[in-house]
Formats: sequence, structure tokens, C-alpha cells
Amino acid sequence: MLGQRMTITLAFDSFKGSLTSEEVADAFQAGLLDILPHCSINKVSIADGGEGTAEALINTLKGEWCEALVSDPLGRPIKARYGIIRHEGTAIMEMAAASGLPLLTTVERNPMKTSTYGTGQLIAHALEQGCRKILVGIGGSATNDGGTGMLRALGYRFLDNEGGELENGGEILEHICHIDATHVLPQVHDAEFIVACDVDNPLYGPTGAAHVFAPQKGANQEMVALLDKGLRNYAEAILSFNGMDIADVPGAGAAGGMGAGMMAMLGARLAKGIDMILDAIHFDEIIKGSDLVVTGEGRIDRQTLMGKAPGGVLKRAIAQGIPTLAIGGCIQWCKELRESNFKEILPINPANLPEAQAMQHDTAMENVRRTGRKVAEYYAKQGWRS
Repeated sequence: MLGQRMTITLAFDSFKGSLTSEEVADAFQAGLLDILPHCSINKVSIADGGEGTAEALINTLKGEWCEALVSDPLGRPIKARYGIIRHEGTAIMEMAAASGLPLLTTVERNPMKTSTYGTGQLIAHALEQGCRKILVGIGGSATNDGGTGMLRALGYRFLDNEGGELENGGEILEHICHIDATHVLPQVHDAEFIVACDVDNPLYGPTGAAHVFAPQKGANQEMVALLDKGLRNYAEAILSFNGMDIADVPGAGAAGGMGAGMMAMLGARLAKGIDMILDAIHFDEIIKGSDLVVTGEGRIDRQTLMGKAPGGVLKRAIAQGIPTLAIGGCIQWCKELRESNFKEILPINPANLPEAQAMQHDTAMENVRRTGRKVAEYYAKQGWRS
């Protein structure tokens, strides 16, 4: 097998706290080439729709970063960046860049006050740059405003029963009586919006946005009750505005109701994070003709097969009959993994290596490279299609 030219696709998520997806791929490639110097290797950076999504897509699609001055969740000016694939007219952004929980101190967390306005400003900036396809990862939000702040930044107005314009925060939701679209940016109507969303919570109720997610954003029980009531009212206002009943649509409660706001007012399509990313990079085309696909993330467990990046890669590769391996810094074996279609699931770390040492950058790089050599040695002798 050593003389045979083969094609291997590497598609890694980051090993969080240790290596970026690009670094994992570089180290694994180096290990492969130590043993198989004539091997053809495709490298793609992936993510699951959460942190690192924009970076993975920009790396893989050779895009560029744009920076905009926007509002943080409490209205303070900050610089936030998003990616652009200019030849496709596509913008890639993470809601957390402008409206994320890490932008606030613990004492500042208050979903009655926090707003998605900054995310709307990022979208408006991308539209002004000529983008007409907007991909948004909505994980890690600090908000529970139903996306009203984001929509206000795009020109929507939310009015109370006296016609007064309501401003920002989850506290406005219960006071919305009318929605006005007179001044919406015209580019909005020409744009396609795709949202990475891996939760199926409805907008309100016991499993809705307020009850499930607001407490981690700083809400006490009284706030949760008010926010839930507000989201119910918001759903009624949307129904009156455009006839769309959004309340029980799976994912409407994502990111404090951002899912509802984007679906109902922008016509957004919600997609599993990994599916949105694999579609965006044309992954099915990338792996076509590959002899082997290798994927992985820092921790591999039963969640890996439930919407995480390696599980999504596995599904696409198996559909083309391509054997697939997974590597991970930590592997928590379970029935689901043992019965999965991975040919092998390999730990990169020696059994007795302390976690703190394993997480060190240089150690992790060398362990990934060593695992790449191990895979190449096996491949050279037996081949993974056997």
C-alpha cells in the first residue's frame, strides 16, 4: 500500500482549551506525511455552530474578516467581527460576538435589560457590504428579547398601545401591541438567512426560552415569569402582524427567542449547526473520492453523535461509503460510540498522561502528530476499506 497514492480528508473541530481546528489538522497531516509522503490530503476546519463557527468557515472558505462598531448587550460600544466570503456574497457571524454572555460581568447579567441590537447592527453592516446570504450561529447569547433588538437595528419598530416606540431588552415584550415594518432596510427583503440552532425549545412555556435559558443569563424567578409572559405576548403580536404562528415551532425559543424573531420576521431557516457548516463549505464535494476521512474534537462521548461536528462528518462520509476515523483528547466510551459507524475512535493521549499536561499546546500537537503516524502505519499495511 505504501506506493499507492491515496486521498485523506481531515475535518476537525477545535480541541477546546488546547488546539484550534487548523492546528489539529496541521499536526495530524504532519504525522501522516511522516509515513505516507505521497498521500494527498484535504484539510477543512469545522465547528458545530457554536464558538469557533465563523473562524472555521473563514479558514476553510478562504474568507476575510470585517470589523464593525456595534452595541454590546447593554448598549455600550464595542468592536465585533464577522466573516465575509466575497465571491459568494455570504456573511458568517456569531451572535455571541455582539450579544454574548461573556461580554458581561456576572453582576451585569439581566435579560430584562440586555438586547440583541448589536447583532442586528452586524447584520446591517454585512448587508451594506453587499452580502445577501447571512449565516448566524446563535449560541452563547446574553439575551431574552425575542430578537427584537436585532430587528430594531434592521428598521423594525415595536409599538405599545399608545403608538410609542419600545426600545431594548426583554422587558419590552409584554408591552408590544403593534409591529411596524415601514422603515426596514430594503436589503433585508433580498437576503437569505440561515441560523445554526441545535435546540428545539418552543418560544414560551415550561420548556420555552425564559424557563430554560433565562436563569443562566441572570434572571430570577420573578423575571422568568415576566419574560415568559412577554414572549407569549410577542407571539400574539407576530401573529397579528404577518399571520405566522411561531409559538410552538421547534427552535423558536433558541437564544432567548432569537430563533422566533429570525424565522418570523426575516424568513430565516433554522438548521443544525454542523449541517449548516458542512453545507456552506460544500463538504460532500470535498470528500468525494477520498479513501479515508478523519475527524475529531477534544472530548468524544455520546453527545458526539447527537449534533456535534464529528457525528455530522461521519454521517456525510458514510453516505458516500468512505471509512471514517475519529480522534479525541478524551474518550468517554458508551454503547452509542461502540455501535457507531466509526472504523476506529482513537485517543491522542497516552493513558497515564495528566490532563493538565495533555492540554499544553506543544504536548497536544505532538500527541496528534503521533496519532497521525499511527493511522498512517496501519493504513500502509492494511488499508481502512478492508
